[in-house]
Amino acid sequence: MQETLITTAAGQACLQGLMRVWFDFERQLGRLPLIQRLDRGELSLAEYRTLLLNLRQQVIEGARWISRCASSFDRHHADLRSVVIQHARDEHRDYELLEQDYVAAGGDLTEIQAAPRNIGSEALHAFMMHRAGQPNPVDLVGAMWIIEGLGQKMAGDWAARVEAATGGDGGYTRFMRYHGEHDDDHLATLYGLIDRVCRDPEASDAILRTARVVARLYALQLEEVPYG
Repeated sequence: MQETLITTAAGQACLQGLMRVWFDFERQLGRLPLIQRLDRGELSLAEYRTLLLNLRQQVIEGARWISRCASSFDRHHADLRSVVIQHARDEHRDYELLEQDYVAAGGDLTEIQAAPRNIGSEALHAFMMHRAGQPNPVDLVGAMWIIEGLGQKMAGDWAARVEAATGGDGGYTRFMRYHGEHDDDHLATLYGLIDRVCRDPEASDAILRTARVVARLYALQLEEVPYG
């Protein structure tokens, strides 16, 4: 955590709330049988392909809700809009790397491209698109906190565990490793946003609520991934 980037008391309070949400999210994930199999080194290559297939829809839709979020900020929030636009630009083609990993792990490209969203992905996508369409949706800072935090704090470890369990050499975990290595920059940007927007108590409350909702829906998305 980079608490030193938070300079205001309101920002510190919001950050502490977000950290509590994050720790609860970690506990939610730790209770999922799929993640428990990953942690024990028991995940099969077929299960890993299924995980990628179920993650793709959230990844491919991510740039859409981020772009919609940017378009919903008015001229008084031009600085926030600029940050969000840059974020969308950075990630709008991440799904291609995920697809390449799926194929490298033995999957068929047409299969992953045709796969529908699972129930959790449907709920997460609907919530994100709804919130992103609201005027000045600063609460989506909370959503980014969860999703970017997952990349920064867990993706690299998950990649290593997948490779250890399946005998991989890094050729099909590039998506996870990329986010494990690069999401530090995105989180640093988020710290700046937190410091800026959390000075408004209503905005701070909304950010924490959205973070809680997104954490639960992301966990639901992983709950719906079949395994075994």
